[in-house]
Amino acid sequence: MSAGLDRRRICEGTAFLVLYALTIPAANWMIGHLGTVCPAGSPCLVPVAPGLMAPSGVVMAGLALVLRDLVQRRLGAGASLAAIAAGAAISAALAPPAIVVASTAAFLLSELADFAVYTPLQRRRFVTAVALSSLAGLVVDSGVFLYLAFGSLDFLLGQIVGKAWMVVLALPVARWLRRRDERLGLVPA
Repeated sequence: MSAGLDRRRICEGTAFLVLYALTIPAANWMIGHLGTVCPAGSPCLVPVAPGLMAPSGVVMAGLALVLRDLVQRRLGAGASLAAIAAGAAISAALAPPAIVVASTAAFLLSELADFAVYTPLQRRRFVTAVALSSLAGLVVDSGVFLYLAFGSLDFLLGQIVGKAWMVVLALPVARWLRRRDERLGLVPA
């Protein structure tokens, strides 16, 4: 790979890494501050489908699952783990400790599920790898987060649907990125 393409890979990877790290504190902040319904002592909620609500951070968490794959594609798996640590540190200043702990644990465990699905598929079927790994990750993330943060799985279906919407919306970007990478000869990390 030429030096120009390697520079491009690193610059894009760094941008994806920063965005990924920022989705974690953004999701944690949203849960307590942004939503259409914010009941006292409960997370702020947003509608994700007719009659279905989820904690508002669901939007950022769904985006994070796709960004995680893009970080790995550009910078490798270790960079994703570093982003989780950075996101957790930023979150500590923005969200209650219970949310930060639940979020960090959920991101780490969903990262492992996502990694197990994404890594073997990504070289040959990048878009499929993003879709399937994100689905695996969002189920793990949703269950772990809700249980640890709220002691309940009441919003599990809403969490899954909300995150799935973000994954579906991001897939055209993943498809475009794969095609562009092939055209430029940009090799994933």
